[in-house]
Amino acid sequence: MYERKVLPFYMTYPLPMYYQEEDAIMRDLEYLQQMYPMQAKKYQKMISGILDKLDYEGSMIYDEYPDKWQIYRLSRDISDRIKREEEKEQKEVESPPEKWEWLGDLVQILLCYEIYKRRHDMKRGILRF
Repeated sequence: MYERKVLPFYMTYPLPMYYQEEDAIMRDLEYLQQMYPMQAKKYQKMISGILDKLDYEGSMIYDEYPDKWQIYRLSRDISDRIKREEEKEQKEVESPPEKWEWLGDLVQILLCYEIYKRRHDMKRGILRF
């Protein structure tokens, strides 16, 4: 004889569990970002400030598939800004080129992490794209 199984209430609507998992992922990411080296933390704050200006409805950071070229261009602009500010602070006559060769990659990685955090921010809903 066929018995009908009744699902518990918490299993009929699994979306609240999704929110809890997403919240745990974001807390974990923020905790790991606290362990960044001092320079990376400094750059992360600068990137966050720049993305605050790009944080609006319809922004390219909330596109379903962000354009790789736009992300690259934004990271290059941020890298140039960091170089100008650090050279202004240090007032060095000549800085070695190998000092800046890793900066573009680091900024691009930090930028992608910051965009990920903003796209998955729980204050705005499930996903913004």
